[in-house]
Amino acid sequence: MRRFSRITVAGAATASLALALSACGGTSTSSGSSESKGDKGIAIAYDVGGRGDQSFNDAAYAGLQQAKKEFGYKTTDVEPTDGETDADKVQRLTSLAKQGYDPVIGIGYLYSSAVKQAAEKYPDTTFGIVDDSTVEADNVADLVFAEEEASYLAGVAAAETTKTKTVGFVGGVDIPLIHKFRAGFEQGVKDTNPDVKVISQFLTQTAEEGGFSSPDKGKAAAEGQIEKKADVVYAAAGLSGQGVIQAAAANKVWAIGVDSDQYQQEALAKYKDWILTSAMKDVAKSVYKLAQSVEDRSPRTGVLTGDLKSGEVSLSNSNPKFAGNAKLQDVIETAKKDIISGKIKVKSS
Repeated sequence: MRRFSRITVAGAATASLALALSACGGTSTSSGSSESKGDKGIAIAYDVGGRGDQSFNDAAYAGLQQAKKEFGYKTTDVEPTDGETDADKVQRLTSLAKQGYDPVIGIGYLYSSAVKQAAEKYPDTTFGIVDDSTVEADNVADLVFAEEEASYLAGVAAAETTKTKTVGFVGGVDIPLIHKFRAGFEQGVKDTNPDVKVISQFLTQTAEEGGFSSPDKGKAAAEGQIEKKADVVYAAAGLSGQGVIQAAAANKVWAIGVDSDQYQQEALAKYKDWILTSAMKDVAKSVYKLAQSVEDRSPRTGVLTGDLKSGEVSLSNSNPKFAGNAKLQDVIETAKKDIISGKIKVKSS
């Protein structure tokens, strides 16, 4: 059964009256209140690239689908628009809260300002933001990950797999979040084999330039690295990563996917034999857990970090060639245990 909105004891009588009016066809239109809460649950607003990126956004959608199936309520997911402003994002989130969705989650750091403003307007709605830890409010959950830890393991895999002793990293946008992916990957490579060269490249300086949404840019970058003898290429570039995987498959070298298990993605099926593994962060689990906490009337808030220890970052084992390589798996498992124990300190920049 769908839970009602959280209410304070002091406002219980007022809330009860509002619910009664709603049942008779009335709606609440006061600022900070929702129009209807009865059967509405989680809503997500996508980052650049939208649903269908086979990566970050699709993982968030999987979490929404799990919540919808388990809790039996109405959900919604909203696409970004080209050239949108922070004001557009604020309007999107406040509209979702006003309609009665709870929680409302912005997928990606670009929603930080919008989440902050919307949360102030709707204090009885739980908001979430993925990949940003700067929004501090009693009704906001900052859903972040230790991407550098999974990237370290990807670096171990790359160093153990390369034949040319050259590997590549393609980052979507030159920002601190993507620096975490690069730092962990480079450290994992060098700790495993100092003789392996890492070629790193960022596609754009800002997200508005298409770094997370341009497969053609990813393909061109990967082709350039492959020309320089890279035979394993790791992409942390959202939708642009599809181009990296295409280039790797065309040149019969290994790609390492990101965020979702890209070996399993239907849209990438014809390239999967060249997807070694994916450095995953379980955005789906994080999104679902926030929805579950709201459903249980005990909403999670504050900075919530998923890491190797919690199982919310990991390497995928879907490719049988990767999973069946016992030596490689032993090296990765040792590194994983050392990170969890603190023996290995993974850099985030």
